[in-house]
Amino acid sequence: MNTRQSAGAPTGAGTERLPLAALLALATAVFITSLTETLPAGLLPGMSADLQVSESAMGQSVTIYAIATALTAIPLTAATAGWRRKRLLLTAMAAFGVANTVTALSAVYPLTMAARFVAGVAAGLAWALLAGYARRMAPVHLQGRAIAIAMTGIPLALSLGVPAGTFLGKVLGWRWAFLSMSALTAVLIVWIIAAVADHPGQRPGNRAPMLRVLAVPGVVPVLFVTLVFVLAHTILYTYITTLLDRLGMSGSADLVLLVFGAICMVSIWIVGGHIHRRLRGLTVAATLLVAAAAAILAVPADGPALVYLAVALWGLGWGGVPTLLQTAVGDAGGTAGPAAADAAQAMLVTLWNVAMAGGGVAGGILLDRFGAGSFSWSVLALLAPVLAVVVGARSHGFPGKGRPARTTDPSLGKDDHAVR
Repeated sequence: MNTRQSAGAPTGAGTERLPLAALLALATAVFITSLTETLPAGLLPGMSADLQVSESAMGQSVTIYAIATALTAIPLTAATAGWRRKRLLLTAMAAFGVANTVTALSAVYPLTMAARFVAGVAAGLAWALLAGYARRMAPVHLQGRAIAIAMTGIPLALSLGVPAGTFLGKVLGWRWAFLSMSALTAVLIVWIIAAVADHPGQRPGNRAPMLRVLAVPGVVPVLFVTLVFVLAHTILYTYITTLLDRLGMSGSADLVLLVFGAICMVSIWIVGGHIHRRLRGLTVAATLLVAAAAAILAVPADGPALVYLAVALWGLGWGGVPTLLQTAVGDAGGTAGPAAADAAQAMLVTLWNVAMAGGGVAGGILLDRFGAGSFSWSVLALLAPVLAVVVGARSHGFPGKGRPARTTDPSLGKDDHAVR
């Protein structure tokens, strides 16, 4: 069935209802993307033994995923700008299915790493696409909530997916963990075909040059905040087990991460309900909450209560950050049209993955030179300029009231219709 829309109007415009089945499909895509990246971290012993490499070498399977995403997100987003959105999403998910299946069946390290690189490329396509896709499914005042629903896949992957995958790997073997991801991807592909509306890509004459998007007011501040905020978070998250050892809680990492993931879900719910009118205030609050958590963790605790308080504050601050930043960059870029919004999203994806890779490296250097106690102080130092930029970007990037108007892209015109 074809549903004709007015120019630039997203699916769902004029109605108060969100297409939950479609948004949950996107959330599942986010879950698969996030879990595919982090799953090897819980399966390193078995993978390294079977492939006959060291655990440190096997750990690079996470790094190569992030590098592939960072290297390919911008050029692939530009190259596929004209593709219909549903076709692009299905292509990315199919690539995940193939990459995870090859990873599960591979008997040699180079092939496994090649499969991980392909998965990272698919992630670059998916991350640059998913937030914009969610936005187009909702009326303007519900776009933040739509993105929040789609982003629930991130904390679910970190708090439930990784432990579940690790457990499955211990019981049945690590290969079954990756095969289960392939099976879930196959189900998702059918789900997308059945429930997710299609949208056209950008016409060649209306595509936004990537570098020109940097001149759009508000884009650079959001990208700066993304780079530095994610770097700070990654330093703390990557080495949380090491930090817990220092705090005398070496056996509590699983429970700590479960608490973190659960509170992240609460944060996403709060952000989804208020982002339309309070994006700036929520971003300031997120920065202050993560800073407060880092300050508490900077001081050795007498017992676990303060550590769990810090983790709860951290989750409450961080959980909504992906939604906040993707909404902010989409709004800023969107003032120059949907093509600019897509380009800005691709840049955010690239910097996000650069920050993740950089956080692991920076955390390792800090650990070697200054010890685990330096993590929290480094986070505080990084969040200071983040707060300054968010507070200063009150006109563009993180506006104080409402959200900026978006320019209608003439490429959408009468051809912008949803196809189920």
